[in-house]
Amino acid sequence: MLGAQVHELAADRVCVKMPYREQLGVGRIHGGAISALVDVAATAAFWADAQLSEQALGATVDFTIHFLRLAAGIDLYAYAEVRRRGGTMCIGDVSVRSEQGDEMAVARVTYKLNRQ
Repeated sequence: MLGAQVHELAADRVCVKMPYREQLGVGRIHGGAISALVDVAATAAFWADAQLSEQALGATVDFTIHFLRLAAGIDLYAYAEVRRRGGTMCIGDVSVRSEQGDEMAVARVTYKLNRQ
C-alpha cells in the first residue's frame, strides 16, 4: 500500500523510499503514512544483521515521532539506523527526508528482537 522500496541497505542501517501517490494524502502526505514508513524502515534496519537466525522473531514495541515539516506531494526517504542492540531490545533512530535532504520527521524506535 505504501509503495515502499529499499533504496540503500547496509548492516544496521537502511534507507527506504516511499514515492508520493495520491492515496497517501491528497497534496499532503498523511502522518499515518509517514509513521508507517518509519516503522518499515526501522524494522528493516533491525533485521539488517547477518547473525540473525531464520527462527528470529521481532516486533515494534514503541516509537515516538516528531513531524517537523509538511510533506506535500513529494517522495520521502526514511533513513534508519540502529543505535543499540541489547539482549532482546533494540533502539534505532529514523530521519524522514525529502529528496533534497530537508528533514520532514524524526523518530526513535524501540524494537524487541529474539535472535534465536
